[in-house]
Amino acid sequence: MKVLVTGATGRVGSRLVPRLLRNGHEVRILVRSRERGEALAALGAEPVVGDLLEPDSLKPAVRGVEAVVHLAAFFRGASEEEAHAVNASGTSSLAAAALEADVPRFVYTSTNLVYGPGQGRTFTEADPPNPDSAYPASKAASERDLLKLHQSHGLGVRILRLAFVYGDGDPHLREGLVWFRSWNPAQRFHMVHHADVAQAVSLALNADDRNGEIYNVADDEPVAAGEILRLMNEPVADDADKRPVDLAWVQLVDTSKIKEQLGFRPIYPTLRSAVLGNAL
Repeated sequence: MKVLVTGATGRVGSRLVPRLLRNGHEVRILVRSRERGEALAALGAEPVVGDLLEPDSLKPAVRGVEAVVHLAAFFRGASEEEAHAVNASGTSSLAAAALEADVPRFVYTSTNLVYGPGQGRTFTEADPPNPDSAYPASKAASERDLLKLHQSHGLGVRILRLAFVYGDGDPHLREGLVWFRSWNPAQRFHMVHHADVAQAVSLALNADDRNGEIYNVADDEPVAAGEILRLMNEPVADDADKRPVDLAWVQLVDTSKIKEQLGFRPIYPTLRSAVLGNAL
């Protein structure tokens, strides 16, 4: 399958694109300069220069592809206006270009943060988004726009709501220690390994008759903050168990739907299994 990947040079994309290439896909990558795509081009990807904020630049990128995998997002350090411009408006422009080019499949990576603060139970895809900050609000807005385009114009969208992504040398987990150290060690957190993000994307790409569907993507078991610290050889404060649980970070999700409909089975079902597999 010929696939356009946006955000290919980011943390998820730089780990996904080599897997797609190894699986036999023909991969085109949207980059803001050719220099940014050189490493992936050396592996066989085709760089195309474009920008989500320049709609006309997206038309050549989508021409002739069979699917779009849209990873690009503005997350770290984005203001509310910047997050909306890239994550919502930019996504709508890309979707419009894909529709104009008759691209049949559009895989969009969202986040489980769209659910908002935890509710003492796991979230399913039927739960309405309730984001409480700029980044997840922009992703929820993108989801709404894409689903409207599916209903009105037949956009072949499949939405993947990713948990906290880690593994494959990504510093994300170590960066997260700034939060984990301050939590109650019993507070649970849902994660997903890069290998399983790639699995979910591949399943969504290959699935027939799944347009307009949303899927949670996460490990089989959420991990407690105390276990994260122990697995990373970090101390746990003596009084940590007296801290309140920070509900703003409790987005535990039910992954039954992606397992039942797409056959998703985590390669690394728990953080411990990734540690034992030397896959951090």
